[in-house]
Parts: sequence; C-alpha cells; structure tokens
Amino acid sequence: MVPKAGYFTPLLHVMDVRRSIRFYELLGFELIDLEGDPACPGWARMHCEGGAVMFLLAEEPFDPTKHALLTAMYTPDLPAFREHLLANGAAVPAITYPGYMPSGSLSLRDPDGYIIDIHHWSDAEHTAWLKNVEQKKKVGVLPTSQ
Repeated sequence: MVPKAGYFTPLLHVMDVRRSIRFYELLGFELIDLEGDPACPGWARMHCEGGAVMFLLAEEPFDPTKHALLTAMYTPDLPAFREHLLANGAAVPAITYPGYMPSGSLSLRDPDGYIIDIHHWSDAEHTAWLKNVEQKKKVGVLPTSQ
C-alpha cells in the first residue's frame, strides 16, 4: 500500500481564536479541541459535517489577503442560511448566480479576512453532479472505481 496523508484541515493564523470560534459556529462548526488559556486560547480545532478547520493565534499582525487560501462550503438552503448569518450580525453580501454555481453562491470574509464561499447545494445539484461524474467516467475523463 502506498503511504498517503489524510484529514486535510486548513490551519488559519488568526488575531483572536475566540472571535474565530464564534464566527465559525455561525457557519455550523462545532468546537472539538482547545489549547492554552480558555479565555485567550492559542489554538483550536472545529469540525462541521464533512470538514474541519484549525486556528492558530498569530504572534504578530498579518495580512490574510496576502495568503492564497479560499474555502468552500455548501448548504441545501442558501437563502435561509444567509438570513441566519444576517440575523446574527454577520456582514453578508447578496446571493449571486455565477455560471459555475447557477443555484446560488455568496462570498464573505471571516473576522480575519479569509474568504469563504458558500454555495447552494441541494439534492437536485448533487444528483446532477453525480450524473455528470458518471458521464465523465464513461468517456474516460475520470477513472472508474476499482
């Protein structure tokens, strides 16, 4: 068996770990581990359905816009999710409908400036995607399962 890595988890430098925890809780993440002073932790790990993120307290000011990290999340009801964020004080733009995500998308920044794209992904989008993947396998664009 070929060795491989797993459990891919972004580790974000942040100015305030607690502030990041509160924001990511709004997105559906659950705090699962914390290191350091609970009032001002130096590290935290959070999980959500199908994903994880870790925060590391930055030791000096930094500019997250110079970090090339984009994240994507999915929700089956983007309009309701957007209303939830707005009701909790998050700055959330209007939903857009780009060609790569015609069912809806929005892009926001976390408290440290990292970009989070949130896309509408219901059963209809998932079924269409699975059909598209199968077609790609049939024509040889993707390998078939072994």
